[in-house]
Amino acid sequence: MYAVIKTGGKQYKVVAGEKLKIEQIPADIGSEITLDQVLALGAGETVTFGEPLVAGATVLATVLAQGRHDKVKIFKMRRRKHYQKHQGHRQNYTEVQIVSINA
Repeated sequence: MYAVIKTGGKQYKVVAGEKLKIEQIPADIGSEITLDQVLALGAGETVTFGEPLVAGATVLATVLAQGRHDKVKIFKMRRRKHYQKHQGHRQNYTEVQIVSINA
């Protein structure tokens, strides 16, 4: 069974037992969180789509870690104008493990 969830403005296809890094959620390490924005559920040939959410469906996940992604380097330049700008950015994330999908 799989589910398509929405969190942090992004959509993820998740299966029970899977680990993934999502946008930062303020939760303690080891705590269980409930992701209730389920857009679709699938089991074999059967797929259920929500309008926009599937009623009564939730995904239970455990918080494994809080961290920061690798640095993304931003470089802007205007040729022949002697203009160069260097920037960097590190996005925060929460690593979760999917425990169960409840339909």
